[in-house]
Amino acid sequence: MSPRDIPATAGATTPEHPWPVRLLTAKLTEYLAKAPAAWLEGQVVQLTRRPGQGTVFLTLRDTDVDMSFSVTLAARVLDALPTPLHDGSHVVVHARPQLFPRRGSLTLAADDLRPVGVGELLARIEHLRRVLAAEGLFAADRKRTLPFLPHTIGLICGRASAAEKDVVAGARRRWPGVAFDIRPAAVQGPNAVTDILTALAALDAEPTVEVIVIARGGGSLEDLLPFSNETLLRAVADCRTPVVSAIGHEVDSPLLDLVADVRASTPTDAARRIVPDVAEERAGIAACRDRTRAAVSARIEREHQLLADLRRRPVLADPDRLIAPHAAEIATARERGRGAVGTRLDRAADDVRHLRSRVAALSPAATLARGYAVVQRLDGAVVRAAADLGAGDAVRIRLAEGRLEAQVTATTATS
Repeated sequence: MSPRDIPATAGATTPEHPWPVRLLTAKLTEYLAKAPAAWLEGQVVQLTRRPGQGTVFLTLRDTDVDMSFSVTLAARVLDALPTPLHDGSHVVVHARPQLFPRRGSLTLAADDLRPVGVGELLARIEHLRRVLAAEGLFAADRKRTLPFLPHTIGLICGRASAAEKDVVAGARRRWPGVAFDIRPAAVQGPNAVTDILTALAALDAEPTVEVIVIARGGGSLEDLLPFSNETLLRAVADCRTPVVSAIGHEVDSPLLDLVADVRASTPTDAARRIVPDVAEERAGIAACRDRTRAAVSARIEREHQLLADLRRRPVLADPDRLIAPHAAEIATARERGRGAVGTRLDRAADDVRHLRSRVAALSPAATLARGYAVVQRLDGAVVRAAADLGAGDAVRIRLAEGRLEAQVTATTATS
């Protein structure tokens, strides 16, 4: 391709008229050469200084994400620092981006470097603390309660660290059967945040893990900086599993202590908080059993005494004592009632006899018994006058004893 066919701008390139790689590199180099220098903050991951060379090479890493740049710096700048620079130090550098055309690699050419002091780190941590507190990440109402006896405990700590031994040995001393899912991770340095985040996500996804412990021993402020990292703190706040912070000693207070559901002063204290003491629980059960037995025995004794008191009362000692007076009254009342009823029946019997005598006296049968008779027609009508009959009429005559039928031969009217 002749120089005349090369497009002047990137937007003018086509599959038929592309740019060669060297041209892109040249244009990028030209563009970056115009970029101003900037102050950048990061963590020194790797510091390389060869004897006799005036240039120092180091890698500057972002503390929140996995991103880093190579930095070149004059050795005299490091020599002028009040304290030697080492891996893991937090620094700010004044650097300009620089592209090496042959390798196509982007580096930073720094002309100044300043370590971030403890005061500045504390100020930044305090600022982050206020921001997270305003968002409610430290609020007590979002803290989750730890399970009484977790099925499995997730543990994030340094590989074969003293913190791991303190947590595991302390927990199994209190409850020998407790299970652990241990995820080793860097707990200081440039890879700490990334490693802890990876382990945290894996443990939070495990359904059997019911509590997660993040533990490490004490250290300097810079050593504990990963546990005040905003990305890590927000990840802990978003966990579904309760998180216990067991960082450092009693005096150490990274922001993780405020975001976690439970703060343990040391890894040993974390073991005490996450599992119960089997000896204490047995003693508590025994004491509860004794208290229950004593309470039941006391209740039975009280009821037994109550029954004894009731039996000693006169009404229960001699039940007939209350019944006897009433029995005499009932007998007397019964006799009076029987006498009253007998008298009333006698009077009624006399009345009946009198009434019977009257009825008998007034009865037609008594009249018939005196010799009278009742004459009736055959149709049953009573004959009261001789004129009611004629000669030849048949009549029926009722006597005191029996009846007879007759025929009228003659009638005589009474004058």
